[in-house]
Amino acid sequence: QLQASGGGLVQPGGSLKLSCVVSGISLDYYSIGWFRQVPGKVREGVMCISSRGISTYLTDSMKGRFAISRDNAKNTVYLQMDSLKLEDTAVYYCAGTDGSSCRPDGVGMASWGKGTLVTVSS
Repeated sequence: QLQASGGGLVQPGGSLKLSCVVSGISLDYYSIGWFRQVPGKVREGVMCISSRGISTYLTDSMKGRFAISRDNAKNTVYLQMDSLKLEDTAVYYCAGTDGSSCRPDGVGMASWGKGTLVTVSS
């Protein structure tokens, strides 16, 4: 089970940190990805952290602005989002897989948490 939280309203250029609490499986055996979706648009991959702790960007537009990390003791994965832009507004989801990586389209992710809304607006 995955539970995402931390969304909210932020001004352009601001920061937010999302959390994804994972229960039922250790992060040592689970890769976690963050995805986002705007209503009416295709789901977009954001970042992924593998069971080995290797992080990857799933979409280039986040490079240098977003970072993914995890706390194995808390079984929690974080998404730090800086320099937020209006186009970052979306519902953000975390998802898990026992595979070693995440596909940018989210296909193959076994478990999905409920999303958390991020709104970037002035």
